[in-house]
Amino acid sequence: MEESRGRRLPDLPELAFPNNTGKLNLDGCGNGVSGLPGLKKRGHGHGSRSWIKIDQNGHSKILELDKATIIRHCSLPARDLRLLDPLFIYPSTILGREKAIVVSLEKIRCIITADEVILMNSLDGCVVQYESEFCKRLQTNKDQAEDLPFEFRALELALELACMSLDAQVQELEMEIYPVLDELASSINTLNLECVRRLKGHLLTLTQRVQKVHDEIEHLMDDDGDMAEMYLTEKKESAEACALGDLYFQNNISGEIRVVSKSAPVSPVRSMSGVLQLQRTFSNVVTSSKHGSLTSPSTNEENVHQLEMLLEAYFVAIDNTLSKLFSLKEYIDDTEDLINIKLQPLWPPYSLQWQEYLG
Repeated sequence: MEESRGRRLPDLPELAFPNNTGKLNLDGCGNGVSGLPGLKKRGHGHGSRSWIKIDQNGHSKILELDKATIIRHCSLPARDLRLLDPLFIYPSTILGREKAIVVSLEKIRCIITADEVILMNSLDGCVVQYESEFCKRLQTNKDQAEDLPFEFRALELALELACMSLDAQVQELEMEIYPVLDELASSINTLNLECVRRLKGHLLTLTQRVQKVHDEIEHLMDDDGDMAEMYLTEKKESAEACALGDLYFQNNISGEIRVVSKSAPVSPVRSMSGVLQLQRTFSNVVTSSKHGSLTSPSTNEENVHQLEMLLEAYFVAIDNTLSKLFSLKEYIDDTEDLINIKLQPLWPPYSLQWQEYLG
């Protein structure tokens, strides 16, 4: 007992408790857990990033915006901005919200509204190409009537560049993997096996990325509600029309009340009850129009069909890219079957080497 009482703990390093404050310091500056990798200090401007704003006239400018400003401006939930954060790895996603479309396709991460695109600034080639190409298209077709609203033209370019980028990567992989597989089939050695293993891992990763874009487009095409939610220009114009109609109605009602009060002695109770009834009726009409009940079903179907045709064009393109990857996978499987047949009559060392390759 005396021995255990006399035993003292080893001294901790001075950096852990500087100046005998008794507070744990993990970064050497007394800031608690702020020294851990991946964590940021909270402060003014927290979350501010560089964004590129592109308006309807094709003019772009670089802005420094924080998350709170974007959330208020675009009426987005905070969780949607995590999809655009380069520090997080999320699969490709397209989300339709009340006033914006959130797009995360490969390197292109942006927020599309009815009259502007807020693109995450980056030196990546796809981002630079998106900015230059979209500004060029908007300025070129400024005086021409467009079949697609602004938000669909922005979405179309994001889909186009993402599909082109993925297809180019698949073509590059094809040019690299087919000769290596042919070489492996004729000469089985460690160098060829390691090369095929590396390319096989690249093939798996690329297939997952292409599959996610494929599934995301297919999901949108199967859900009319999600597609209808993306008609931002139409919703904005409808909301503005309802606001103007409401203002016009209120002005007319106030004018009628003044005229009635000057003409004949009408009971004030009866007069106000009539005004309230008209207001309730107009409110019901405005509410129903906001929910689309005043729009004919044929118009809704035509609009959704318009977006569906746009998505279908890029669905066909990404489906073709995915088919190329499946063909590559089948070629690898056929090559592995051929090597298995060749190694069966040989002695065990070759078979062991092959089993190590297969994992």
